[in-house]
Amino acid sequence: MSETQNTTAKRQRTLVGKVVSNKMDKTVVVRVERRVKHPVYGKIVIRSGKYKAHDETNQFNEGDIVEIAEGRPISRDKAWTVTRLIEAARVI
Repeated sequence: MSETQNTTAKRQRTLVGKVVSNKMDKTVVVRVERRVKHPVYGKIVIRSGKYKAHDETNQFNEGDIVEIAEGRPISRDKAWTVTRLIEAARVI
């Protein structure tokens, strides 16, 4: 019997970002920011990307900090799913 099993399971890619739009049905737009060093000047600059993520219950609002996970394509430009709420938006 072999003791080596397939333990190299592929890790699911996750990102953390802020919900910037929840106007669509079952979809939120999440802006993910990352800090990179400018290749010439050396200054740290902020780059951001916006991802459409699936929100089955329409429970996330603008301003929430959420974690999204990559998965199979759900629609033409939606292949991410919101996995958990990290911080709810502050109500003023």
